[in-house]
Amino acid sequence: MGDFANESIVSNSSGARCHRDTTVTHLVFPVLYTLVFLLGLVLNSLACWAFFHIPSTSTFIIYLKNILVSDFIMTLMLPLKILTDSGLGPWQLKAFVCRFSAVVFYDTMYISIVLLGLIASDRFLKIVRPFGKFWVQNLTSAKILAGLVWLFFLAISLPNMILSNKKATPQSVKKCASLKSQLGLKWHEAVSYICQFIFWTVLILMFVFYTVIAKKVYESYIKTQKKDNKSEKRIKGKVFIIFTVFFLCFAPFHFSRVPYNLSQTSTRMDGRLQNRLFVAKESTLWLAATNVCTDPLIYLFLCKPFVEKVLYRRVKTFRKTVHTSPKTELDTRLSPTES
Repeated sequence: MGDFANESIVSNSSGARCHRDTTVTHLVFPVLYTLVFLLGLVLNSLACWAFFHIPSTSTFIIYLKNILVSDFIMTLMLPLKILTDSGLGPWQLKAFVCRFSAVVFYDTMYISIVLLGLIASDRFLKIVRPFGKFWVQNLTSAKILAGLVWLFFLAISLPNMILSNKKATPQSVKKCASLKSQLGLKWHEAVSYICQFIFWTVLILMFVFYTVIAKKVYESYIKTQKKDNKSEKRIKGKVFIIFTVFFLCFAPFHFSRVPYNLSQTSTRMDGRLQNRLFVAKESTLWLAATNVCTDPLIYLFLCKPFVEKVLYRRVKTFRKTVHTSPKTELDTRLSPTES
């Protein structure tokens, strides 16, 4: 599903070999991924606690909970990537990463991509047709759609794990492709194209959705300008946080993969340009991984029950610390049962 691991010496399709500077991948990126892991673990653990106490009363919350599970799994895959990229782990761990955890890493990334697309469509329908109800807007449909997303990516990723069945050795694990059978290589290529298609489809649909939403928000802004309702303007403007997070995290990686994939098959591309494209691809992959830290922004800005639950906990903790008396009006309003 993702790109194969690269050796320090690579060859293009003409057989020309060029040395790859591994300083960035062995030193810089492990540090950057460690920061993402620590921050992602804290934020997603807090989000898990909050959402555990929030009932699934809307399609939006159902999709957010599924994104949270996906992000949490992706976060747990990062230490394995850090150890293997830095060269600190044994070669057997690299074999495990090639066969399983790298597949899960990319799997969860694309699950998040599709779920963010579903959230965008949900916001689109609620803004364009605030009083209408489509079948996709009921809770059962949302749960079925989220379940189908998980099943689809599980179905296409399992062969990637099963068909990485060649014997692992200290030499062969340097390149994950060496562990794949011929059918495994073809399946991997097919899944890469499928995932590219999924991303570009979601991106185009989100662009269309938010173009229409922007038009509606602008029309509403003109209507409310005389009333000077700043609160309402802020609320409507916040819906764009989803597209912003999606585009900043995932678009650079998919833009860079196009020339990078071409560099792997080009007969005339020199090693220096190949190395630059490799660093660009790795840099944007790290940016895609930061999605596990930016998704909580969606919870914070758009999910009122989440904000109320987290804020209520902080108020409660503060009151215990200063030994204040009975519930105040603020406590009552912030109570999760009032969400």
